[in-house]
Amino acid sequence: MIAVEQLAEVFVEIADTLVDDFDVIEFLQLVTSRSASICNASSAGLLLADAHGQLQFMAASQESVKLLELFQLQNAEGPCLDCFHTGTAVVNTDLDDAIERWPVFAPRAVSAGFRSVHAFPLRHRKDVIGALNLFGTETGQLESHDVRIIQALADVATIGLMQERVIQDQKIVTEQLQGALNSRITIEQAKGALARSHGISVDAAFELMRDYARRNHHHLSDVALAVVSDPAVHPELLSGRPTPPV
Repeated sequence: MIAVEQLAEVFVEIADTLVDDFDVIEFLQLVTSRSASICNASSAGLLLADAHGQLQFMAASQESVKLLELFQLQNAEGPCLDCFHTGTAVVNTDLDDAIERWPVFAPRAVSAGFRSVHAFPLRHRKDVIGALNLFGTETGQLESHDVRIIQALADVATIGLMQERVIQDQKIVTEQLQGALNSRITIEQAKGALARSHGISVDAAFELMRDYARRNHHHLSDVALAVVSDPAVHPELLSGRPTPPV
């Protein structure tokens, strides 16, 4: 069962993030990491639909889940796709028993060390714009009230992405989501550059970049763009361990 105190803290943290001109990638990263932590899942991933209605990877709590999400997309098979296309949650699925349902994805997920999976739609009314995936290293059941809580988090993420001021304008919503997808690509490139520069994992590179952005009050996407296109803007990120501003 999800602790009430922990849940309250998560919703407050998410609400604090939803300000004007908020950082979409940072927000989605927060949603995935907090969703995983409050329900004791091993990892979480989040996919969003692009302007053509095709799911694209956006955020993950671990690099291993990013690779699994990409595998899911490449093979057009898995819980996130089912969830996205039906608009309904896929919960309490034992991956060892899901080979008939997902003959390609399920064995890959099991070989990656996962035993259970849940997927929740990112939806507003009838519109589904993506899906949130939760992976567990053990089999187990989410209780019904926990399912409702995770779906609530997914709904909050959807509202945060769409924002009330543009929720009636589908063209603006589409452009906003496409901008987020473009930022994700830049962040992946920046992670690779930092990982090579510091000789660290891509997970560690992402934490390095995100911590630097937070300390200096920059958008994560802006820092990533600078790392890729103009490293001189933030030289300490590439030349050495960045230090807090004076």
